[in-house]
Amino acid sequence: MNIESKNKTKAQQEKDKVLALLNEKDKEVLGSDKKVASTGESFEDLFEQSLENKDYKVGDIVSGKVVEVKEDYVLVDIGYKSEGVINKSEFRIVEGKESIEVGQTVDVYIDRIEDQNGMVGLSKDKADMLRAWNDISDAAENDETIEGTIISKVNGGLSVDIGVKAFLPGSLIDLRPVKNMDSFIGKKFKFKIIKFNKKRGNIVLSRRVLLEEEREKLRSQTIDTMQEGSVVSGIVKNITDYGAFIDLGGMDGLLHITDMSWGRIKHPTDVLNIGDEIDVKVLKFDDQKERVSLGLKQLTEDPWDSVASNFPIGKKLSGEVVSLADYGTFIELDDGVEGLIHVSEMSWTKRVKHPSQIVNVGDKVNVVVLEVDKENRRISLGMKQLEENPWVQLKDTYPPGTIIEGEVKSITDFGAFVGIDEGIDGLIHISDFSWTKRVNHPSEMYKKGDKVRAVVLGVDIENERFSLGVKQLDQDPWDGIESKYPVGSQHDVKVTKTADFGVFVELDENIEGLIHISELTTKRVEKPEEVVNVGDSIKAEIITIDKDARKIGLSAKLVTLRDQKADVDDYVKKAKTTSKTSLGDLFAKELQEAAQQGNNE
Repeated sequence: MNIESKNKTKAQQEKDKVLALLNEKDKEVLGSDKKVASTGESFEDLFEQSLENKDYKVGDIVSGKVVEVKEDYVLVDIGYKSEGVINKSEFRIVEGKESIEVGQTVDVYIDRIEDQNGMVGLSKDKADMLRAWNDISDAAENDETIEGTIISKVNGGLSVDIGVKAFLPGSLIDLRPVKNMDSFIGKKFKFKIIKFNKKRGNIVLSRRVLLEEEREKLRSQTIDTMQEGSVVSGIVKNITDYGAFIDLGGMDGLLHITDMSWGRIKHPTDVLNIGDEIDVKVLKFDDQKERVSLGLKQLTEDPWDSVASNFPIGKKLSGEVVSLADYGTFIELDDGVEGLIHVSEMSWTKRVKHPSQIVNVGDKVNVVVLEVDKENRRISLGMKQLEENPWVQLKDTYPPGTIIEGEVKSITDFGAFVGIDEGIDGLIHISDFSWTKRVNHPSEMYKKGDKVRAVVLGVDIENERFSLGVKQLDQDPWDGIESKYPVGSQHDVKVTKTADFGVFVELDENIEGLIHISELTTKRVEKPEEVVNVGDSIKAEIITIDKDARKIGLSAKLVTLRDQKADVDDYVKKAKTTSKTSLGDLFAKELQEAAQQGNNE
C-alpha cells in the first residue's frame, strides 16, 4: 500500500468514526431522524463542511504534530483532512540521535495542497528559513545583534548558522588577526549584520564590531582608574620573545620579560601562558599614547634588598651554573640573585682561558663570596679560595737566590716562561737575560722546550708572579767597572758598530762604550766611516762612566791631543760636561734603532 492510499484510508476511517459517534448522539437526542430540527441539516453534513472550511494554501506556515516517524519520512497532523509528509532529512541529528519524536509540535511550510491522492506536501526547512529571514531582516533594519553558531571554515572566513547560512570574514572574527580559525568552529557568538540581501541570499556578519564597542566601553573605564603604582588584574592575551601583552579591560599593557621575575628566565612562557589571569603593577602609564608598562616581579620583595645580610663577604655557599661568558661564569645563589666567578678566581694554578674548561651550565659548585656591590647588583665569587693557596707554599719553597732548572713552556715579546711546579710557571724577563748583551726578542736566546737554569728573584703572592733571572747566575761585570776602567785611562778598543752619531767599541768581552763622532778625530768629519771601520782597533780615553745607565763614553781625539802635548785641561772638563748630557741620548737612540731593526726583521 502506497503513502497516498494509506493517508486516504486513514482519513476516511477517521471520518467514519466521527460520523458514527455523531449519529449515535443524534439518535439519543432526536431519534432516528438524522436531520437537525433548526437547520434541517444532519451532523454528517456539518462535519463535511467543517473539513472543507480549512482555508490552507501554498506558502502558509502552520503548526502540526508529529504522528508517526518512518525510515525516510515523517507524518505530521496539521488539522487538515489528510496528514502531511516531510522528508526525514529535514530533521537534524543532535549528538548522533534524531531530534524528532512522536507528539512533537513543529512549524511547517505548506509546499503543496492535497492532490488526487490526498497528499499534503510540507517542509520544515522552508518554515525555519522563512522565519529566520524575517528575524534577520528585522535585526538588520533595527541594527540589532543576532546569535549564531560557527559551523565550518570557508574560503576567506567562516560559515555561521543563524537559521540560514551567513558569512563571517576572517578579518571580522576578532580584534586581532586570527591564525587558527578552526578553534572557533562549533562555538556560539553574537554578531552584527553588516550586509543583507534577501534576494541573493547574501548575509555578511561581524563579530569584531561588537568586540570593539565592548572594548571601547571597557577602555574608558580602565583609563579613568589607571594610575602608576596601582595593582590591576588582567588576562594574558599574547606572548612574544620579549614579553607578554596583558588585556586590562579595553586596553593592553606590556609586561616585559625583564619585569616578570627577579630571577633569570629564558622565555616568557617559563612564567606565563595565554589565558592566565594575573595581577600586575602599573609601572608607567602614558595617557596620551595609551601605553601601559606593567611589572609582575614588583609585587614581591626585591631579593637584592637583603643581599648584604644574606651573602656577607667570606661566606661559603653553593649555587648552580646558569650561564658562561668569556670572562667568567654566573652562579644562581637564590631566586633573582646571581654572582660572577671571574676566570682568574677559578684556579690557583691553571690558566683558564674559558670557564667551560672548569664548569658547565647546570653544574652545582661551591663558592665563597669575595665582594658585594648592592648598588650595581653585583656579587664577586671565588672557587680557588676554597683550596690552599699554593703560592704561599711556593714562596717558602723557593726563596730568592734559589737556582732552579726547568723547561721553557712559552715565549712572549717580553720574556720566556719556565715550568716550575704543576700549573706554575716562572718568568725570565728579557731584561734579565744578559748583563751586557742587547736582546731584541727572547727568541734570540731561547725556544720552546729548551732546558734552562735560572735564579729565583722573587715570588709575588698577591699578583701570582714567579720572577726568574739568567744573568744573575754570573757576576755583574759592571760591579768593578770604575776601578777597572777609571776616567782618564786609555785603552785599545775594537770598533763593533758604526752609527751616524759615532761608533760603538768593545773594551772587554761584555763591556761596550761609545765614541761620539766629535770625539773620533781632531778634524771635522761628516760620517764615522771617514775615519774608522768596523773591526778597526783604536786607542781611546775614558771620559765618562754612568754605572746606573751602564754607559761609558770615550774619546780618540783626546788621545791625539795628549800626544801633541796640547793644553787639554779645559777640553777634558768640557768633554765630561757634554758627555753627561749627550751620551744618554745617544745610547737611547741606539737602543731605539736596534729595537726598530729587530721588529722589521
